[in-house]
Amino acid sequence: MKKASFCFLFTILPLLLSARQYGGNLFFQRADSLLNTILTLYQVPKYGLLMETYPRNPKQQITYTANSDANLTQQEVSFLWPYSAMVSGCVSMYKISKADKYKELMDKQIKPGLDLYWDNTRKPACYQSYPTFAGKNDRYYDDNDWIALDCCDYYEATGKQEYLDKAIALHRYIYSGWSDELGGGIYWCEQKRTSKNTCSNAPATVLCLKLYKLTKDEKYLKQAEETYEWTKTNLRDPEDFVYWDNINLEGQIGYAKYTYNSGQMIQAGVLLYQITGKEAYLQDAQQTAKGAYEYFCRLQQTPKGEMRFYPDSPWFNVILFRGLKALYQTDHNPTYIKAMIDNADFAWRWTRDSNGLFSNDWSGNKSNQFKSLLENACMVELFAEISEL
Repeated sequence: MKKASFCFLFTILPLLLSARQYGGNLFFQRADSLLNTILTLYQVPKYGLLMETYPRNPKQQITYTANSDANLTQQEVSFLWPYSAMVSGCVSMYKISKADKYKELMDKQIKPGLDLYWDNTRKPACYQSYPTFAGKNDRYYDDNDWIALDCCDYYEATGKQEYLDKAIALHRYIYSGWSDELGGGIYWCEQKRTSKNTCSNAPATVLCLKLYKLTKDEKYLKQAEETYEWTKTNLRDPEDFVYWDNINLEGQIGYAKYTYNSGQMIQAGVLLYQITGKEAYLQDAQQTAKGAYEYFCRLQQTPKGEMRFYPDSPWFNVILFRGLKALYQTDHNPTYIKAMIDNADFAWRWTRDSNGLFSNDWSGNKSNQFKSLLENACMVELFAEISEL
């Protein structure tokens, strides 16, 4: 779904992370602590789901959907997108630790909650943007991308066939959104087929590559290469190699740039390089990582000094981190992940509220009364993934 923007280089604070280790157990402990806080504060026992914000915002205005039919003024639980960030966090916690408690949490609480968004009344079946107990709601190709990616990772960690089956089913739905208009590409929203967005095509490419690695079915690799080339040709800025948001059916570009779009294309490039051995894909990833760093990382004044931050949209930045981590593990250039890790470390140390929750601004210059599930759940994934480095 939709967007926002921040990165960072200490100029006054001492470096908190050694040159040899960027993560470690401290970051995993932070992930665990935040996970428990979210489960406690955001819970909606009536449904076994989570709230959109804590505390609940009585005047909540959802701005990231395509004019849903749902009655948003009576919203009791979160939309799918924020909930999926919790899925991602739990998958990362189990994948990295193999601790039974995270597997139990995923299987007995998070997955049953996710099932409440499953819509099999429209074919192909997929997750809709709000639980089906509230009626039909819009269905987004990118929302289903994120969950399919988690299913791949969780299948790889657990061997549970149902998650691979679900990823394949979601792939079927996602590519039902591919059309010949504009020479290919996947739409953003099933009910609003007016644009083809990087946020639906880039993660679809990563999904195909994960499915290829899991199944060795060549059709997924072919589809990944086709989707990658379409996205690169139509939505990459040739000046800085950072990705634009979308192209509409009249061929007009939506020139906004968001960190997550470039992040998924970086990850796709790395995976394609690993699978095919073609250096051009790695070079693409390196160019976009450099471009994203230079475009998004901005100097900010904070009470602790002047620093560089990625934009004030944590979830987008976490998706960028997925690409940067994959790139670092391939080319061993720490520049880009180091900046993101420093951002996350600063946000933990200096910007949380009395409940231990984050606003969407890692510099601490802005604060929100209502703390978003999306922007907090994504930090579980970020801290867990950092701990592995």
